[in-house]
Amino acid sequence: MSVLNKLGAVILDCADPTALAEFYRKATGWEVTYGDDDVVYLGNGSAPQLALQRIEGYQPPVWPGPAKQAHLDFSVSDVETAVKELLALGATRPDTQPGGGDWTVLTDPAGHPFCIAAGD
Repeated sequence: MSVLNKLGAVILDCADPTALAEFYRKATGWEVTYGDDDVVYLGNGSAPQLALQRIEGYQPPVWPGPAKQAHLDFSVSDVETAVKELLALGATRPDTQPGGGDWTVLTDPAGHPFCIAAGD
């Protein structure tokens, strides 16, 4: 028997949840399911949701670096096209790219690293 049976949300700290939610809304096509001045939730009708939470004095993680605690992985049908579109939305592409080309590391406008790889 499991005590935890469903992950409801992954929550990222940031300085401006509305702005970061807009980046992820455009990147994923997900809709805002809840929002106020301090937190915005995005979802596509199934769990988990992605939430962006305001933290006073927020300091972004450094990539690569020991302060990174977690990151998101996304599958895309065309990595090259996705990278171009995400950069146009405000993502950045760090110089350090591990993985031998199997995935691409980007950072969102708040500095959180995330990876994209070919897949369904």
